[in-house]
Amino acid sequence: MSKSLQQRLRGWIASPSYPWITGCALTASAAAELVVVPRHSLAIALAVPASTAALAWRRSHPAIAVLAVVAVLVSFAAGSDLSLAAAASGLIGCYTLGRRRVAHPAVVAIAGSVLSLVVNQWHIAGRGWTSYSPSLFAEWFVLTVAITAAVSMGDAVRAREETRRERTAAQARLIELERWQAAEAERAAIARELHDVIAHSVAMIAVQAESATYTTPGLSPQAREGFQQIAASARSSMAELRRLLGVLRAGSDDKTGTAPQPTLDALNDLITQHRSVGGEVELRISGERVAVPTSCELSAYRIVQEGLTNARRHAPGAHTVVEIGYCSDRLAVRIADDGPGPVAPVHPGHGLVGIQERAALLGGKLTAGPGPDGGFLIEAEIPW
Repeated sequence: MSKSLQQRLRGWIASPSYPWITGCALTASAAAELVVVPRHSLAIALAVPASTAALAWRRSHPAIAVLAVVAVLVSFAAGSDLSLAAAASGLIGCYTLGRRRVAHPAVVAIAGSVLSLVVNQWHIAGRGWTSYSPSLFAEWFVLTVAITAAVSMGDAVRAREETRRERTAAQARLIELERWQAAEAERAAIARELHDVIAHSVAMIAVQAESATYTTPGLSPQAREGFQQIAASARSSMAELRRLLGVLRAGSDDKTGTAPQPTLDALNDLITQHRSVGGEVELRISGERVAVPTSCELSAYRIVQEGLTNARRHAPGAHTVVEIGYCSDRLAVRIADDGPGPVAPVHPGHGLVGIQERAALLGGKLTAGPGPDGGFLIEAEIPW
């Protein structure tokens, strides 16, 4: 059976109309069977349709399955044989009792066995048998095995579904934890990179303020004191930045925080690396190149880097287009490939979570998913 057919079948079984359709179908089968094979007993004529009709409410009122099972046993006790519709109704009723856990499966199985023994003894007494032998209890044995098997099957299905739900919930919690850890790691990486960007500027302020007191002739004492205060404030800010960076690096072996951070000028090197491993990539730049804050350029570079990495991993050999647009107040980044695209809903991995976090920290936004013409598309806007 194909997976799509199985999914449609499961969807139909889970629909609210399923118990009504099966209950009505069994009732119609029971009526037809009573017409074709008449049973000269009012108990059978009433009990068989009652047992099948009761199944229509088995999902909303699971306890009504007890009525279906008891009615089947009553109809069997009133006659010498069991109709097919009644047998099916009894098995479905026992399955429902185990599936919906109306009572403990062992209690249901024992109760069914006791009722089966009563029916068996009724038949023995009705036939006038006075001597007992093991063969007389074959009927009771068969009924007990059938009831126990149906109840056990229902309980097994219930246990499997509970396990599946627990596993799904555990996987969802694990994915959420991994996303949170990825976001935290990315925040730490961004903080380290911003430290290098800001530290360079603050260091330049400190050096210029210090040197101004010696290179500027004719400074008044007040101006000299002001330059010294600027230099002291800059050095204090650098010390605070280093302290914060030490907190971020605690317990981490990451040494990339002190490395020079790339900007959009390094895109050509990134594209060359992508092509060197067999990737096809095209770079398009639109708008007038303007001075962009270093943090924005760094985030745009990381977004392009992650987009090319995804293309190599999930769409090897695909043609990728990288577009950088310089707008009046924002930087637009677009990475699209013509690969097969995702075959299932996109669940952001650590890389996508990281670049989404980068864009959000700068007040921008990023979307990733199937492209309008197929493939995979990443679009980001980073304001400045």
